[in-house]
Amino acid sequence: QYYQFQVIMKPPPNNIQELYLKSLKVLKLNLIENDIRFVEDNWENPTLGASGVGWEIWINGMEISQFTYFQQIGGLPCNPITGEITYGLERLGMYIQQVENIFNLVWSKNKNNLVTYGDILQQNELEQSDYNFNYADIKFLINCFQHYEKEVTFLLNLKNPLIFPAYDKVLKASHCFNLLESRRFLSNTERQRYILKLRNMTKSVVKKYYNYIK
Repeated sequence: QYYQFQVIMKPPPNNIQELYLKSLKVLKLNLIENDIRFVEDNWENPTLGASGVGWEIWINGMEISQFTYFQQIGGLPCNPITGEITYGLERLGMYIQQVENIFNLVWSKNKNNLVTYGDILQQNELEQSDYNFNYADIKFLINCFQHYEKEVTFLLNLKNPLIFPAYDKVLKASHCFNLLESRRFLSNTERQRYILKLRNMTKSVVKKYYNYIK
């Protein structure tokens, strides 16, 4: 689990990089004293049929943001191209607060009490990691994936398609796939098969939604 702040600009302004740098100034980051770099990193998510060109943004060698011009989503071209900036809040927070350990980030404080990121999330992180890597039931995840896949088809083929519930099932199927990967169950061939299934589900939802809004 981690936190992001995502900014979508459609169409993206010509001075989008300048606006981003100004946003860092608002966070009290000194652009002269710190080494800010835009490192080419084109983005792709095969399961979503989504891709774009863009950059990672580094501060003194640590990635703090991802900057992407989305060119396609669900296999359909974006028109107009969409600009997205993703801020990695934990990493920015670590830099601003000058801490080396994420669990030492100050979550909140007053004159009587101080609560850290670790107080809120460390035990959850430990238990979820243990579950994801060691205890997630493989047979259960496979059955869930198959159920969500059938549910997507059913919802989209209704006389009045239920597009948003179908999209929700795609997200759940994607989560099952991620857990199967974390359990190291999938061979390369099986992994590609699951990716294709997810991509087809995503494309079906996107096309149905596109036809709905036209």
